[in-house]
Amino acid sequence: MSIVRMVILGLLMTAMAHGEPVQYDVQLDVISKGFDKKTCWVHPRAGTIPGNPPKVVLTMQKLLLSGSDIFYALNEMRTDDRGANWSGPIEHANLGRRPNEQGGTSVVCDFTPKWHAKTGKLLGTGHSAMYNAENKLVHERPRETAYAVYDPVARTWSTWQGVKMPDDPIFYNSGASCTQRIDLDNGDILLPIYCKSAEGGPYSTTVLRCRFDGETLHYVEHGNFMTVDIQRGFVEPSLAKVGERFFLTIRNDESGYVTYSADGLQFDTPKMWTFDDGKELGSYNTQQHWVTHGDTLFLVYTRRGADNDHVFRHRAPLFIAEVDQETLQVKRATERVLVPENGARQGNFAVTRVSDAETWVTVAEWMQPVGIEKYGSDNRVYVARIQWK
Repeated sequence: MSIVRMVILGLLMTAMAHGEPVQYDVQLDVISKGFDKKTCWVHPRAGTIPGNPPKVVLTMQKLLLSGSDIFYALNEMRTDDRGANWSGPIEHANLGRRPNEQGGTSVVCDFTPKWHAKTGKLLGTGHSAMYNAENKLVHERPRETAYAVYDPVARTWSTWQGVKMPDDPIFYNSGASCTQRIDLDNGDILLPIYCKSAEGGPYSTTVLRCRFDGETLHYVEHGNFMTVDIQRGFVEPSLAKVGERFFLTIRNDESGYVTYSADGLQFDTPKMWTFDDGKELGSYNTQQHWVTHGDTLFLVYTRRGADNDHVFRHRAPLFIAEVDQETLQVKRATERVLVPENGARQGNFAVTRVSDAETWVTVAEWMQPVGIEKYGSDNRVYVARIQWK
């Protein structure tokens, strides 16, 4: 470790020991904008390829506004100079729609790229969506965890495929939608998913342990199942690790939930997210994601009570705040706006660590329902660059 890094780490640990919040600036970039009133870009999620400088590959896809969750092929934007210049968007047919056995089409969506250090590959994970012959989303359907691998030289992705799961009814409808995974030092992958059987009922969340050989993602085992009998149950989980503990945040229709684990597989009973004064956080029916820096844990989220009743499900602005790792509560005094709102929802976003000095949060203005552009939204794709001091 260099002397400079040792000094920075020492200052960070001293600040934490005295209860002082970790300091950072936010640089907000717009890398794409423009709205044709028929489609919009959604799900911008980036993965970082280490280097000097690091390369950042961002995937996103078009949404048809006249339907519900009608997605098309993933496209790529890329920067090789820390965001000064971006190429794309470039459509990848390998990450597009293809015929399914039910007579319609399927596509990979809710995709999140992340660097896998053990194999030196950028591995993206998501899940499959199925459409019937009329281009309508099939809700009660078989669903799988989808993945693809990036070739940084050819700038192409492998054809998306599904993880082969155990012959257990609960995995009939399962997938790693909008999740954050953890890669262990030995290369094993802890991948959160949600699932349910063909008979229906609320979704359950669990964490898979997988192995990746550079080409194929293999299921190894899974942890305990967690659910709640409230509407759709537990969906879109995201995982973080700080020190020797793992933290899981989970979406539910009425409230976000949080839990922890010592091994990343067996988790404690989830509880609703609250502020450190005991009041509900107010994040509901959308995802939350983690930002980590040193030994500090942050949550990025949306919530009620921010003069945002005009925003669909209060899914904007994006907030960031530090989490008390012992009480699993959000420290209200540390909350700040990460991405401001212009009427459009921002619930589908992602986090990538670009370097020791910078973490990026990427999000798009989702242009549903019709007419929200009157508040100033323009399907902007944002990169909120958290620059650590």
